[in-house]
Amino acid sequence: MKRVAYSSLIKQKALELGFYAIGISKADFLEKESIQLKAWLDNGLHGDMQYMENHFEKRTDPQVLVEGAKSVISVLHNYYPEEKQRKDTYKISKYAYGKDYHYVVKEKLNALLEFIQNEIGEVTGRAFVDSAPVMDKVWAAKSGLGWIGKNTNLISKEFGSFVFIGELIIDLELEYDNSIKDYCGTCTKCIDACPTNAISEYKLDARKCISYLTIEKKYDFLEEMKNKWSDWIFGCDICQDVCPWNSKLEPHSEKTFNISNELKNLSKEDWQNLDKSSFKELFKNTPFERTRFEGLKRNIDFLSQEDH
Repeated sequence: MKRVAYSSLIKQKALELGFYAIGISKADFLEKESIQLKAWLDNGLHGDMQYMENHFEKRTDPQVLVEGAKSVISVLHNYYPEEKQRKDTYKISKYAYGKDYHYVVKEKLNALLEFIQNEIGEVTGRAFVDSAPVMDKVWAAKSGLGWIGKNTNLISKEFGSFVFIGELIIDLELEYDNSIKDYCGTCTKCIDACPTNAISEYKLDARKCISYLTIEKKYDFLEEMKNKWSDWIFGCDICQDVCPWNSKLEPHSEKTFNISNELKNLSKEDWQNLDKSSFKELFKNTPFERTRFEGLKRNIDFLSQEDH
């Protein structure tokens, strides 16, 4: 069976390229998820993220993204860090410690696609990393890489939830993996720990989520959010930090994701005094470019009012 041989070859290469896990699923229309996504959008739970409303068909049908799509190859890349920020400062999400993951993961995915084309022949496909209308957590769960937890993050038994997800959608038929069961059980630690009550079981209200507010929200914050942010100025890891599946993680081995000494040691005062040129120097090619200097400054100002 060529499909089995091809799948095995692709999986081996993905691990060689530095991915931590790989799974393959059939590129079918996501019927159930399509209904759930529509309800989430209709209820306005996506806040200012208008782009979530665009390209609905592309989000739910991979064949609209890649003509003749047969397989979705999902990969995970660990980003759990060995070294973390100092404790007495404003907090940033661990995914933003190093170089922007879009570049790193996409480069490896494109290398995997090139390998497939060289080894197997004429295969058309595209690489996606969280920047196109692809339901990456859904595809990763479908291919057995984990389950979508109560906090709506993908959770892997081996690597927890501090993982980046990427996909290759290709027009080659492969051997497909089975999804695994949900291991959240009766645990509600993520729901209980969220300071803004953004999480209910398997549902996220982005309008209350600190990650959304500090990165995606375009305008100023409501007064009712005061004193609820626990010092987060870019993203938030609370619901992941309390998750039992993240209690015994091995750190990643991708040097470009490491935190620089300068960033690691910034004090609250340093953050408050950050100017535009220092921002550009410190955060070039990192996730911080998404919120820009003005957005970060707004977040810091909002929190520094609490400190006085």
